[in-house]
Amino acid sequence: MIIDATNMVMGRVASFAAGKALLGETISIINCEKAIVTGNRDTTLKDYREKAEKGSMAKGPFTFKNSERLFKRVIRGMLPYKKEKGEQALKRIKCYIGVPDEFKDKKTEQLKNMDISKMKVRKYITIKEISKMIGGRV
Repeated sequence: MIIDATNMVMGRVASFAAGKALLGETISIINCEKAIVTGNRDTTLKDYREKAEKGSMAKGPFTFKNSERLFKRVIRGMLPYKKEKGEQALKRIKCYIGVPDEFKDKKTEQLKNMDISKMKVRKYITIKEISKMIGGRV
């Protein structure tokens, strides 16, 4: 299954993907940098910045700064990744920045009730902006 995360709420897409992966499906999420985190922009950036600055290079916690890695980390939080079934499910999920050549002509899934245009939310920020602010490459 190929999911296009453009203008979709990150948490909703992540929980959907985690559930499908636990059932045994292989999930590919494209355009991860265009996914949206709802909430106040300044508060969200502050939370991610604090998390990224915690610890040191020698001693964790180690946080990801790239868009696809941030997205996959959110999905990992929704899986029992310390158990065998969660570990296998996490391996079945792939996240990509943009659209790779192998998925250019393939049909993507449109998930209902996950698009930001169907919600009354006005405060949001994209993963790309979060990634840029904490020092990622996009």
